[in-house]
Amino acid sequence: MRHPFTRRSVLQAAAGIAAVGSAVVPVRAARAGAGRFTFARLRYRSGDWNVDPQMPANLLNSMVEYTRTQVDPREVVVGLDSTEIFAFPFLYLAGHALVRFDGREKENFGRYVEEGGFVFVDDCNHDLDGLFARSFEREMADLFPGRLRILPNDHALYASAFHFPEGPPTTQHELNGWGDNQVHDHLKAVTVRGKVNLLYSNKDYGCEWDYDVSSKQYLAEDNTRFGVNILTYALTR
Repeated sequence: MRHPFTRRSVLQAAAGIAAVGSAVVPVRAARAGAGRFTFARLRYRSGDWNVDPQMPANLLNSMVEYTRTQVDPREVVVGLDSTEIFAFPFLYLAGHALVRFDGREKENFGRYVEEGGFVFVDDCNHDLDGLFARSFEREMADLFPGRLRILPNDHALYASAFHFPEGPPTTQHELNGWGDNQVHDHLKAVTVRGKVNLLYSNKDYGCEWDYDVSSKQYLAEDNTRFGVNILTYALTR
């Protein structure tokens, strides 16, 4: 049986939200905002899942600024071992350390992706040979053998809101030589019935977007626009 994911168009009228905060609310409280997009972060037993704490609020602010999506202004944290994950059409998973799912976490992750949910996974090490990358990709090899593949840079995700003709934008960490001292030219994805249900990045976008929203005025170009593409694609594919 398919789980009842609710996909809300980014063309919905905004709920009059002028700014967003960085507080986290329980899942039960988040459900009070039915009809609004909720940014849900996955908590998993291994590793450091609670990274880049300002990033969700920054992306939610950008969704309000650039789209007409109704948003819940606070992120929700939900355990990967809980069936609560199936209440959300979008999940975020990140970290620096080991990713080793237990039996329930692995079962839920696989079912969520196969049954229509969207997961954005971001490697905070920006390192193809780092601990997060090696351990996460090992888990994906077990769950989706041979299916985590390079996402072509002309994929619809790169034009879902703003146009990125060269594919995933480069982060400052890559340009500054951190991590593996490489610029990663592609993201990877698992597709289900022709749609990306799992998007995987080694570029550390979470850290790139982890700043107070008031600091955005000092940027020559808003670097969260690609985050708007990811969320827009997740909600409208």
